[in-house]
Amino acid sequence: MAQEIEHTQLSVRGLSLHVAQVGKDELGTVVFLHGFPEIWYSWRHQMQAVAAAGYRAIAPDSRGYGLSGQPPEHEEPSWEDLVADVLAILDALDIPKAFVVGKDFGAMPAYDFALRHPGRTRAVACLGIPFSSVPFDFAGTMPEGFYPLRWRQPGRAEADFGRYDIRRVVRTIYVLFSGSEVPVAEQGQETMDLADGSAPLPEWFTEEDLDVYAALYENSGFGFPIRMPYGSLDKMATQLDARFEVPVLMVMGENDYVMKLPGFEAAVRGGMMAGFAPDLKVAFVPEGSHFVQEQFPAQVNELLLGFLKDHP
Repeated sequence: MAQEIEHTQLSVRGLSLHVAQVGKDELGTVVFLHGFPEIWYSWRHQMQAVAAAGYRAIAPDSRGYGLSGQPPEHEEPSWEDLVADVLAILDALDIPKAFVVGKDFGAMPAYDFALRHPGRTRAVACLGIPFSSVPFDFAGTMPEGFYPLRWRQPGRAEADFGRYDIRRVVRTIYVLFSGSEVPVAEQGQETMDLADGSAPLPEWFTEEDLDVYAALYENSGFGFPIRMPYGSLDKMATQLDARFEVPVLMVMGENDYVMKLPGFEAAVRGGMMAGFAPDLKVAFVPEGSHFVQEQFPAQVNELLLGFLKDHP
């Protein structure tokens, strides 16, 4: 039987951060960091699985997302803030050490937290995005219509999204990002034009799931979520001498369009990550998309629980 997920607002670093949690911490705590257009709810399957196995699961809405507070408009988003938020959550909940799990842009603060705070990290697992020692720079390597290049332009995504209601925006992005092809708009076309409202949702993502996402983004809007990550990719830290002192798990869906981005295949399959992470395990989920943890929860849960149990 699924345990009831509890919801808390934590006052940390001048913001009220929404935290969903479940489980008793018999074997440790697992902190889940979401991506875009995701939210704490994106980890619902993994939270229940680790809780049933004896862990405490904690999944915050990232600052500016869902039920978490909005940073001041004049404040520039920073990756350092995301790392500091994780540390502040652990401190507020009196958790000395945790497993950290990140997905999509949530992988970046997960990796960075493990690098900066190895004494507070039992191990780190990331889905969909390999570790990069330099900022992601798609200019010159990807077409102009590639969505991160479009969405980093001030006002471009806001105008694109603003033509539709929030539910339609989340629906369209889930349809696009669950495919195996890189979403690229043509000249005279915006990203939201790449899928119309009649496009079916992935079979593993229900209308009820979409309702939850829409309600949470109705609260936060897309203003800050566009700025972090898309307006901040060039602000990622350069860490050429990075070396992980904790075990690292990298999980990729075999059909994740991210694998077609320049350098990503080499990072995942070519051994580049191993140069930074001596204790590295890379796992692939056949047929898995960018939302592999929602698409194939049983397989991802098995990989994750195996990793946790291997590093007690």
